Amino acid sequence: MSCRSLHFSKMHGLGNDFLVADNRACRLEFAPELVRAWGDRHIGVGFDQMLVAEAPREERADFSVRIFNRDGSEAGQCGNGMRCMALFGRRRGFFEGDETLMETVGGLVRARIGDDGVTVSMGVPAFEPDSVPFLADEDRRVHVLDLGGGEQVSAGVVSMGNPHAVLWVEEVAQAPVSAIGVRIQTSGRFPRGVNVGFAQCLDSARIRLRVYERGAGETRACGTGACAAAVVGMRQGRLDSEVSVDLPGGRLEVEWPGADSPVWLTGEARHVFDGELGL
Repeated sequence: MSCRSLHFSKMHGLGNDFLVADNRACRLEFAPELVRAWGDRHIGVGFDQMLVAEAPREERADFSVRIFNRDGSEAGQCGNGMRCMALFGRRRGFFEGDETLMETVGGLVRARIGDDGVTVSMGVPAFEPDSVPFLADEDRRVHVLDLGGGEQVSAGVVSMGNPHAVLWVEEVAQAPVSAIGVRIQTSGRFPRGVNVGFAQCLDSARIRLRVYERGAGETRACGTGACAAAVVGMRQGRLDSEVSVDLPGGRLEVEWPGADSPVWLTGEARHVFDGELGL
């Protein structure tokens, strides 16, 4: 394999789009400015996140995945991305059959490819503030966040391998996602940043959701954001253990039995085109 160029696939899950590449042989390092250039939608490929397959450190895993946000920062987990990565791995021969185990900074992710989409195990949600991380004295089902200027909002806080704050709103289409998202991200309560979800409860089995992601802004879909909103709603008694999450890009299905069980996420993953980037 030549390491003078990077062969990649462009993929998406409900419009949450990715540059997906195989770095197992070349072991290239990706400087933040390079990721930002490739992520630019005018002069680069354009994507919400870049996913890179590498050789696994964990013996049980078929391969490892690094996740870069469009601003060049590195993330620990990405639900839509891991579904795309499972399809990419099967196309590239990383594993045989319909199931794979992938390694991420956020932990091991099991994926199953089926006729109705790709299902991934997103791990056990972590609510303890130190695990998020989130600056708070104790774990609560609802935290009050100070936005400055005397304005406050209530949010559920959870880590799904990356940090999330979930706000419940009356009408998600009218929610000031970017304005409030930025203020929560810069509030100082989240040392590693945070993804901010704005959720509208339609009934106990269905919600609408928009997510302002750290390092990417508002995206058409966010897999970990869907999981976060669902488990926060379940924990607060708003939702059943199986929930349909409607995002601007489409629908995701989330299942969480509760307690120490992992969250399961199901949705589509699509291959768009293949390309090559010079290094």
